[in-house]
Amino acid sequence: MSAMAHLHSEDMESRPREAVSSKTHTGSLIATLPTKEGWSTPLVFYNNCWIRPHSLKDVMAVQDMLKLRPDDIILAAHPKCGTTWLKALVFTILNRSRYTFTDHPLLTVRPHQLVPFIALRPGDLDRAEALPSPRLLSTHLPLPLLPPAVSTLGCRIVCVCREPKDAFLSRWHFEKKLHQGISLGTDEAFAMFSEGCSPYGPFWDRYLEYWKESLARPREVMFLRYEEMVSDTPNVIRKLASFLGVPFTREEESGGVVDQVADLCGFTSLSNVDANRADRVEVEHAGAKLVFNPSSLFRKGEVGDWVNHMSKDMAARMDQLVAEKFKGSGLTF
Repeated sequence: MSAMAHLHSEDMESRPREAVSSKTHTGSLIATLPTKEGWSTPLVFYNNCWIRPHSLKDVMAVQDMLKLRPDDIILAAHPKCGTTWLKALVFTILNRSRYTFTDHPLLTVRPHQLVPFIALRPGDLDRAEALPSPRLLSTHLPLPLLPPAVSTLGCRIVCVCREPKDAFLSRWHFEKKLHQGISLGTDEAFAMFSEGCSPYGPFWDRYLEYWKESLARPREVMFLRYEEMVSDTPNVIRKLASFLGVPFTREEESGGVVDQVADLCGFTSLSNVDANRADRVEVEHAGAKLVFNPSSLFRKGEVGDWVNHMSKDMAARMDQLVAEKFKGSGLTF
């Protein structure tokens, strides 16, 4: 089994003239796009997807510049649906012959440092290009904004989605932690989320895109529900390993390796790692330094926590919306 490489920390050589030209073009495009205020920063509607304006250039570059490879593995998750957990699980499954569970990168390094995003920060595409094969990549992007080759090269995709009420609450709490002082209230945020206006929304389109692709190409696209990951973690770990072509051996099963993977990647374990508890970490975002609190990625991780924050009327409205949007698709939560 090939070991997945760590994220390469060095950026490739910059190209100032191209950057200036691209910035000018992106600025002109943004001026023509529908814009919505309300979240911590405005969102623009590009190709049926709400995106933060400062990320648009990198998002657009993915289709044109990301050179996919047949053995790429892409983890696709709508925000606040289990991205961090999925990264930890897949990285550990693929690298279980390389690291011991007592001296593992996840004990000292954040999952997002081990599995790089594409189109989230400047330089992501260059970092992805520098990685050796097979690559493990992550994205929040809609399926239509990925290169068309993702459907023809044989790349594997693992998508995770979450019950929309819990996904909304997790998003709202995350925004409040990441952007201190945000005035967006629960009712206003709920209304925008229900209208489809949230980062990388509408959520129903994102869910359905990957759901339908998993039905059409089950050997290459795996669709997971966060709730399934919580209720039956060991079985999900086995399914992931088989889907990725590295099933657990009898010796590993009898030796408790599946349970070791589950324990190492569990919410309690990850949230207690010093790297994930840090108060302040500076990351480059949209050409600027963003102070990021890694602990904001670990709130509760519970299923059904929405009941403690949403009125019965709000829950009923969301349930009705979900029923309407997913009707006839076979996708249920």
